[in-house]
Amino acid sequence: MKKLSRAECLSFMMARPRTGKIATVKPDGRPHVAPIWFALDGDELLFTTWHTTAKAVNLRHNPQISLCVDDEAPPFGFVKYDGAARFSDDPEALRHWATVIAARYMGEEQAEAFGNRNAVPGELLIRVTPASIHGQTNIAGW
Repeated sequence: MKKLSRAECLSFMMARPRTGKIATVKPDGRPHVAPIWFALDGDELLFTTWHTTAKAVNLRHNPQISLCVDDEAPPFGFVKYDGAARFSDDPEALRHWATVIAARYMGEEQAEAFGNRNAVPGELLIRVTPASIHGQTNIAGW
C-alpha cells in the first residue's frame, strides 16, 4: 500500500474520468451519497447539480461534503476529499465548467452540447474548497 501526497491525490482524481461519489448530510442528519462528474480548478473540486436535487438541498443545509474517487481494478486505489461547498449561479462560470466537465466525461466533440444543456437557469455550479485530501494506491499490495 502506498500513501499519496496531496499532489498525487489530485493527479489520481484527474488521471481519467472516474465518477466521484459524494456524501452530504440530509437535514434530518442521515447521510446521502450520489455519483457526480467533476473537474478540478487547482485543488478546488467543481461539479454541477440542479437546484432541487438532494445534493443541492443538503448542501444548503450543511455545506460539508466528502468525496471518494476510487480505482475499482486491482491493485485498487482511492482518494478521499473533504471540504465545504459554495454555490454559484454565475452563468459564464457555469457554462465554462459544465463544458470542461462534459469534455472530460463525454469527449471534446460533445462538450459544447453538454455544456450548453447544463448551463441553464436552475443549474448550480458547486465549488468545494478542500479541508483534507488523502489517498492510497496499491491497496492489494502488489
